[in-house]
Amino acid sequence: MIRLTGHLLCASAEDLAIVQEHVGEHIRLTHQEPGCLSFEVVQTEDPMVWEVRETFRTRADFDAHQIRTRASEWFAQSKDIPRAFRVEEIAD
Repeated sequence: MIRLTGHLLCASAEDLAIVQEHVGEHIRLTHQEPGCLSFEVVQTEDPMVWEVRETFRTRADFDAHQIRTRASEWFAQSKDIPRAFRVEEIAD
């Protein structure tokens, strides 16, 4: 399995508005992807920081998610918002 954990770090009210507007559809589409075991993007106690947790069955599933995301409206709108992510392989 592949697990990504980390944070999306809004630097402005504009960044926050972008995330709030587009994250729901991003989550919905990701849940439909083959190999998606879990996917969460949740606002922390600091409203400018969003915790990201995702798990995919295989590296190929995770890579396909990355490709789909890069071509999505979510990425077009949020690409300039800083991210701090860690990706790790987990033995089954």
